[in-house]
Amino acid sequence: MERSFWQQPIDAYCERADPSFWSEPVNALTNGAFLLAAIAAGLIWLRAPRRDWLVAVLIALTFAVGIGSFLFHTIATRWAALADVLPIALFIIVYFFLAMWRYLELPLWAALAVTALFQGLSMMVPGLWLDFARAQFGYDPLNGSAGYLPAAAAMIVVGALVWRCKPAVGRALVGIGGLFVVSLTFRSIDTLVCGALPLGTHFLWHLANGLVLFLLLRVALPRPA
Repeated sequence: MERSFWQQPIDAYCERADPSFWSEPVNALTNGAFLLAAIAAGLIWLRAPRRDWLVAVLIALTFAVGIGSFLFHTIATRWAALADVLPIALFIIVYFFLAMWRYLELPLWAALAVTALFQGLSMMVPGLWLDFARAQFGYDPLNGSAGYLPAAAAMIVVGALVWRCKPAVGRALVGIGGLFVVSLTFRSIDTLVCGALPLGTHFLWHLANGLVLFLLLRVALPRPA
């Protein structure tokens, strides 16, 4: 029987050798980095002087990132891919709004409007990049990572904008943005290094990105009394 669209298997990374559940054990297990990030941030949240429910949503999304990515690297179907990317996309949207509202201190309506504009522009980037990459290189050298470039740029730009009035936040965001660029590099080169490294480098994206999300949450969390 022909598989439905959502049940179609996906083989996108070096480590996967066949469609079986446990074909990517390292990629699957390193999603624990996201779960640990969420748990660590949750413990800090519980000790904070006030309950910040927007940050609680971000912590829950971080946990969901780990679960969704685990599903994708085990079941590896189209629906599992959606479970992987949706929590990440929601985290980016919510954190960008938080940055506009709390770090740049825009009015609520302006923070919502800028977030909507950012999301609209971000959705255009993968298609524009693919058209350019295919014309120039004949393939995608970023291995599907172009959609994360706006998030990396946002961290660095927002960090630079708030550096003067909130130096600790500004320095942190710029540094985390740099770490995210390194993390994206691991994601992008995975299929390029298969010959030399059959395990690939995608698992390093999980480990580095787990740290990125924890650090972003740490910046947003109220300091303990």
